[in-house]
Amino acid sequence: MNFSELILDWYDKNKRVLPWRSSKNPYKIWVSEIILQQTRVAQGISYYNRFINSFPDLKSLAQSNEKEVLLKWQGLGYYSRARNLLHSAKYIYKNLNLKFPCSYDKIIKLKGVGDYTASAISSICFNEKKAVLDGNVFRILSRIFEIDSPINLSSSRKIFKQKADFLIAEKRYGDYNQAIMDFGSLICKPKNPLCSACVVSKLCKSFKNDTVTKFPVKTSKNRIKTIYYEYIVFENNNKKMIVKINHGIWKNLFQFPSYTSEKKQSKNKIIQFFLNKYKLRELNISLYNDKFIEHKLSHLKIKSRFWKAEGNINLEGQIFTDIFKDYPMSKLMHNFIEKYIKIH
Repeated sequence: MNFSELILDWYDKNKRVLPWRSSKNPYKIWVSEIILQQTRVAQGISYYNRFINSFPDLKSLAQSNEKEVLLKWQGLGYYSRARNLLHSAKYIYKNLNLKFPCSYDKIIKLKGVGDYTASAISSICFNEKKAVLDGNVFRILSRIFEIDSPINLSSSRKIFKQKADFLIAEKRYGDYNQAIMDFGSLICKPKNPLCSACVVSKLCKSFKNDTVTKFPVKTSKNRIKTIYYEYIVFENNNKKMIVKINHGIWKNLFQFPSYTSEKKQSKNKIIQFFLNKYKLRELNISLYNDKFIEHKLSHLKIKSRFWKAEGNINLEGQIFTDIFKDYPMSKLMHNFIEKYIKIH
């Protein structure tokens, strides 16, 4: 058997049972692939189920609003994915008569959909011959062919794309794409790959040359930027003030008012910032957390402290609430509320 036949044979015996694999409904495959763009499969399952339970079909998603969608996406991060899903659902509803695009060339035009996602949906749902390239596939190809081009450089993509297209099965394109991704996740793992259980080890150059651990090759990462967030919790009659974020990675989510800077700020400077921003006469604050809470994103490290404003502060026109579940918030905010607000 050739490479694709061996991978498909392994898949038929070992494929993972995943909720979106029970159907070839392009809507459900689309939702699952968008979730998995930045989320591991094991973590993504519960979020997928929650999202599909709330929006079981394209029409229900298209008729929802952004706040509803962000609430169900809460905890997954990279919230632009949720906004893009909603935008595309409304587009399909209004312009395509609720008919999901049925080819790679049409699917890739949807907002938030790139080559990988379009290839996955078109092959799985419509059996179009399109090879996927995700982290698992990059890793497998780099080891099979001993490709020393860094996988995180866009200039290397053409090399890997040619190899992926060369290896794709002559039939069952969707199954093959799911098979090679499962194989990368379960067998050809980033660390401690199970070469003894590998059904394509005889075809693998790095296995033959004992260089498996040298692949894939990556260039050194750019330095991750650190940002300091100083949050303040204003209280009035046991309700806390929250504000809507108008830009950035957490656009349209809610949080406590914040002061952002590239270095740690003194207590006096933080007080002065909020005095000026909300035109207060006086302000006394104390820390909820003595140590900075670290929240890491792929390109950013956030260090945050949360300050409690002493006494009742009435700011007209602001949102004060004690029912936080009604507002979509970042995981950082959600974790703080769970840990501190309930005990203070």
